[in-house]
Amino acid sequence: MTNPFDSAGAKAPPKPFTVTEGRREVRSFVLRQGRFTPAQQRAFDQRWPRFGIDFSGQPRDLDSTFGRTAPKVLEIGFGNGAALRHAARFDPARDYIGIEVHAPGVGRLLNALAEDDADHVRLYHHDAVEVLEKEIADGALDEIRIYFPDPWHKKRHNKRRLIQPAFAALLVRKLAPDGRLHCATDWADYAEQMWEVLDATPGLVNRAGARGSVPRPDWRPQTHFESRGQKLGHGVWDLLYDRCALERPD
Repeated sequence: MTNPFDSAGAKAPPKPFTVTEGRREVRSFVLRQGRFTPAQQRAFDQRWPRFGIDFSGQPRDLDSTFGRTAPKVLEIGFGNGAALRHAARFDPARDYIGIEVHAPGVGRLLNALAEDDADHVRLYHHDAVEVLEKEIADGALDEIRIYFPDPWHKKRHNKRRLIQPAFAALLVRKLAPDGRLHCATDWADYAEQMWEVLDATPGLVNRAGARGSVPRPDWRPQTHFESRGQKLGHGVWDLLYDRCALERPD
């Protein structure tokens, strides 16, 4: 398995892959590399072969990747990795996959996983849309988690938000028939958009009812994004959706 960084910590920015929705394309991220510390560089040098998954663009046998058969949980945009690490610590019976394009966050979590000896966790440093489309088989995931995605709070930027109809349909395809989608946001208007999109997505049922949310589940720790939002006076909304059978046309 190759190291995605050279010895100087340099890497070409990944291409922002998209899901086409009508005539508009939805990006799954905007690259913000931030400061890359020597410790994070060492994490890529030393930990990536154990915990990293190199994107190949080919369907992946996840059971072979983890060396066992177990339910799979995917977190998209894990940030600094606090929620993913917490979940993996308390749920060793399931395999965890994290996707993040922010290199310092990936490096930080690589070090944490080594400290925890968390062999049931693997990470992608790549765009989530392309990973889902090209490497994850349909119906392969027990759960998908998307916590505090970029709110793109200016109205003219709302179209850049991750939760859009085409992306929601992609998530449904990747969930197992009894799978679950868990989204969280601290922006009220983004929660409204999530309800508008996800409540209308075939194959998803809101566990709290239409336009409903649930208290923060135990498996999601309070993150620094959430704390920041609360300091700004924002609410926090956890949306849980169950994957249901798609209606068949007559």
